[in-house]
Amino acid sequence: MRIKALEAEEGCILEKDIMGMTSMPIIPKNTVLQEIHMKVLHAFQIGEVSVKRTKVDGTPFYPNQVVEMEEDRIEQPEQQRDDFLKLYLTKVQQFKAEFTNWQAGMPVSISRIRNIILPLLALLEEDTVNITSLHRYTSKADYMYHHPLAVGLLSGLIAKKIGFDRGQKIQVALAGILADCGMAKIPASILTKQTALSETEFKEIKMHPVYSYKMVKDISLLKTETKLAIFQHHERLDDSGYPTGEKKERIHQFSQIIAVADVYHAMTSERVYRGRQLPFQVLEQIKEDHFGKYDIKVVQALMEVTAGLSIGDVIRLSDGQKAEVMFTTKESPTRPLIQIKETGVILDLTKRRDLYIEEVSS
Repeated sequence: MRIKALEAEEGCILEKDIMGMTSMPIIPKNTVLQEIHMKVLHAFQIGEVSVKRTKVDGTPFYPNQVVEMEEDRIEQPEQQRDDFLKLYLTKVQQFKAEFTNWQAGMPVSISRIRNIILPLLALLEEDTVNITSLHRYTSKADYMYHHPLAVGLLSGLIAKKIGFDRGQKIQVALAGILADCGMAKIPASILTKQTALSETEFKEIKMHPVYSYKMVKDISLLKTETKLAIFQHHERLDDSGYPTGEKKERIHQFSQIIAVADVYHAMTSERVYRGRQLPFQVLEQIKEDHFGKYDIKVVQALMEVTAGLSIGDVIRLSDGQKAEVMFTTKESPTRPLIQIKETGVILDLTKRRDLYIEEVSS
């Protein structure tokens, strides 16, 4: 819906790019408005903005006045993505309630966890493009609730891409969403600390896979390998992981899937200690800079799930320009041959390492 810019609130999600006097957006669509964005709107004297009807915390947004209800003109795929977002934000709040219960000493309810993640996973299997935007809705304040859900969804999609059957896929997704449940046993003072952790505090954080395992070990609906994945999700193939520094041959494939999904979403999300990085840039880092830490088959599946570009797709580059994909290769899926929309210039991103794809646009 289109509203007066003055009525926009922090937590609103942009439905369309906010354009200025140039061809580049001042603020791109799907941005969660924060205080800095409100200042930008004022500085550029933006009169109207289009926002979604649901805020990032899952609550509906009711402005005093609506300039135009645009939903009736949204194409069906876009409407389906809006429906997914509403459901996702609702499920994040449900997960937050579960996490709060765990902090209070309540046991894990696997039936409620299944009800949180499985409807979303089913929708994602119909339209995986939604998975590429989840990191945008994660902020420093609510990272602890978005991250497990996103990791579970990514893990389930990776498992399906690799060729796991339905039962295995569901178990991997459950391992992903429950991998960090042990964080509920970490003192809140550490979880919410705004400055760098001390060595002692960091050691406590590294105990969360152990706490997570203890919380799920007696749940009969979770397979043994699922519980093992929860325990091992921070282990690495080069023996550099924790909590035990497990050897490569002893790390289960379920664990390797959760590890890749976990690091991808963490690096693309805004956190207390660092800002978010561009998804396509993170994919390259995982594949190149972290070579040897992760199963290359799992990394390749992640890239196909999150960077499955096709000829004709419209993308936004890290410098704000829009371009159309002209050619892709399996060897460099994050760096296709593209044509800049405004100028018609053709670029080979394998030779332009200063540019990254920021997102698949529309």
